[in-house]
Amino acid sequence: MQSSELLGKEGPFSEALEGFKPRQGQQALSDAIADVIEQSGVLVAEAGTGIGKTFAYLVPVLMSGKKTLISTGTRHLQDQLFHSDIPVVMRTLGIASKVSLLKGRANYLCLHRLNISTDQMFLTSETRDHIQTIRAWRKSTVSGDISEMSEITEDARVWPIVTSTVENCLGSECPDWDDCFIVKARRDAQEADVVVINHHLLLADMSIKEEGFGELLPSSEAFIIDEAHQLPEVASRFFGKTISSRQLNNLVNDAIAEHIKDAPEMIDIRETADLLHTAVKDFRLALGNNNSREAWFNIMNKPALKKMRESLQEKITDLADVLEIAAERSKGLEQCYQRAMLILNNLKTYGQPETSEDAQAYIFWYETFSKGFVLHMTPLDVADLFRSHQQSHSAAWVFTSATLQVGSDFNHFANNLGLENYQQGNWQSPFDYQQQSLMYLPKNLPEPSSYSFTSQLIETAIPVLKASGGRAFLLFTSYRALNEAAQLLQSKIKYPILVQGSLPKHQLLEKFKFLGNAVLLGTSSFWEGVDVRGEALSCVIIDKLPFASPGDPVMQARLDAIKQSGGQAFMEYQLPQAVIALKQGVGRLIRSTSDYGVLMIGDPRLTAKSYGRLFIKSLPDMPVTHQFDDVQKFYQAQDKKSVSSLDNLVEDLS
Repeated sequence: MQSSELLGKEGPFSEALEGFKPRQGQQALSDAIADVIEQSGVLVAEAGTGIGKTFAYLVPVLMSGKKTLISTGTRHLQDQLFHSDIPVVMRTLGIASKVSLLKGRANYLCLHRLNISTDQMFLTSETRDHIQTIRAWRKSTVSGDISEMSEITEDARVWPIVTSTVENCLGSECPDWDDCFIVKARRDAQEADVVVINHHLLLADMSIKEEGFGELLPSSEAFIIDEAHQLPEVASRFFGKTISSRQLNNLVNDAIAEHIKDAPEMIDIRETADLLHTAVKDFRLALGNNNSREAWFNIMNKPALKKMRESLQEKITDLADVLEIAAERSKGLEQCYQRAMLILNNLKTYGQPETSEDAQAYIFWYETFSKGFVLHMTPLDVADLFRSHQQSHSAAWVFTSATLQVGSDFNHFANNLGLENYQQGNWQSPFDYQQQSLMYLPKNLPEPSSYSFTSQLIETAIPVLKASGGRAFLLFTSYRALNEAAQLLQSKIKYPILVQGSLPKHQLLEKFKFLGNAVLLGTSSFWEGVDVRGEALSCVIIDKLPFASPGDPVMQARLDAIKQSGGQAFMEYQLPQAVIALKQGVGRLIRSTSDYGVLMIGDPRLTAKSYGRLFIKSLPDMPVTHQFDDVQKFYQAQDKKSVSSLDNLVEDLS
C-alpha cells in the first residue's frame, strides 16, 4: 500500500485517529518522499502550514525499514517527535521499529562532573541548592536527559557545571564510563532503526566536532531534515570555530576542581588559574561596550586590546605549563592541559591571515555581553563544505520546511547548501487564507528609517488591536523598536501587555494563551517555532520587512564577497533571506482550519518598492486591503460566524 493510501480516506489513520482528515497535499508529499527514499535521491520540499509534513515523512520512513536519521530544528521538536508523533504512527501502522532519541552532550547529566561539582569555584547558594536537587534526581533517572528536570530552568548556571563538553569529557578513562548516560544514548542510537537528532548535532558531527554519534552517519540510509530553512545558518556556526570567556572560565573552574581532587598540594594550579580568571575579565573590558557585534579587524590593532591579548595568552601558557606537570596525576588534569593548549593555539592564530589556515574563506568577528565575549571564525560560504559531507553518504536526503521558496524558486536554499541534482516541490497549505485571513497594509506610514516610525506604527496599530480585542503578536526587527513600542502601548490599550524578556519564552506563551486577550511583543525568537492555535492569537502585526542589518559583520562580509565576484548582493542574498524570515513571521497567524486573523505589515516598502512584489508573491494568498474599515468588517464577520456556530450548536443539542 502506498503512503498516500495509508494517509487516505480508507487508510488506518482515518480509522484509528479521531479528527484525522485526509489531505491531498499530505498524501502527495508522502508519496514523493517514499520515492526519494527508495531511489536514494534528494528532495527539497516546501510544505505549507497545516499540510501535516511530520506524518507525511514518518509514514514512508517507517514503512521503508531503512535506517533513518531525522533531524529537527530544536530539542522541543525532537521530544515531540520521539514521545508523541512517532509512537502514534507506529501504533497506527502496526510497526515495531526501534526508535532512539539522541541529543548533544549538554543535554545529559555527566556523573563525573556531578561528583566534582561542589569543588567548583564561584558557586552561588542557588547553584549549590540545584546541585543537591540534581543529586537526588540522579538516583531515579534512566536517561539522564536534563529536560526531565522541569524544576530547574534551562538557562540555570548549574547545567554547564554538571554536563560535559567534547573538551572536558574524559572518554573511556572516566571512572563513571560504565554508567555514562551519553554512552547509553549512543549505544541505543547505534541499534535503532530511526534516530531523532537535531541540526546542531548533525552539523557538529559533520564538522568533526565529535558529539556522540559519528558512528551513525555512515550506516544511515536516509536523512530527513525538518525545519530545513534553519540549516544553512546552523552550518555556518558549526563549520567555524569560537574562543569564548565561557570556555576559558570553565577551564579555570575545572582545573581548580581537578586540582582539589587529585593534586591538592600543587598550589601553583590554583594560583595560575586565578590569574587566568582575572586576565579573562581584563580582556573582556578591553573589547569595549556591551552587546557589540563587529568585525575583528576594526579593533584588533588597538594598543590596549593587543596588550590584554598578549597577557591572556601568557596566563593560558602559565596554566598549561603547571597542568602539563600535573597531567600524570589524573585523566581530568590531563584533559585540562589539552584544553588549555587547544585554546592557546586557537587564540594565537585568531585573526592572523598569515597563520590562519584558509583565512580568506572565513569571517573573523566578535560579540560582547555584560561579562562575557565570543571570538568567532565563521565560514564565508558553507556550500562546498556541506555538499562534500552530504555527497559522501550514499543515502536519501529530504529537506523540508514551510519556508524554503523565495517567490516560486528554491535556488537560494539549494545554493546555500550546495545541493545538486535534487527534486523539488511545493505542497501548499490546505488552509483557506481567502476566508480565514486579511492582510492590512496601512497607508501614510513613514519610511522605516524615520525617527518617528515606531510611534506612528503604534498609533496605526491601536485601532487594529481594539478591533481584534487584543489577542495579538507584535513582531519587531529590533529590541530598540520593541522597547519603544512597549512604553507607548502601556497607557493606550486596556489589554494585558507581555514583553519578550520579562519571563522565559515558554512561560510567556503559556500566559498569553491563558489570558486570551493579551498583546505579546517579541523579536526574532517569536518569528518562528511558535504555535498558538485558536482565538487567543487572531492578529499579527509586523513592523518592518526583516532585512538583516548590513552592519552585521557576517552579513557585510558575505555581501562584499558577492559584490567582488560580480554578483548582486541585495538580490542574491539580502532579499531572499528577508523573504524567508517574513514568511516565518506571517506563519504565526493561521495554525488550524478554524483559526482566523488579520496580518498588518507596517513597512511601506512592501508596496512602494518593486521588490515588494516578491514578498507578496511568497506569502499565502490573502486578501489585501489598505483600509482600516475592512479590518473592522473582517472581525465583525468572524464574530457573527462564531455566534452562528454557537446558535447551531445549541439548536443541535436541543
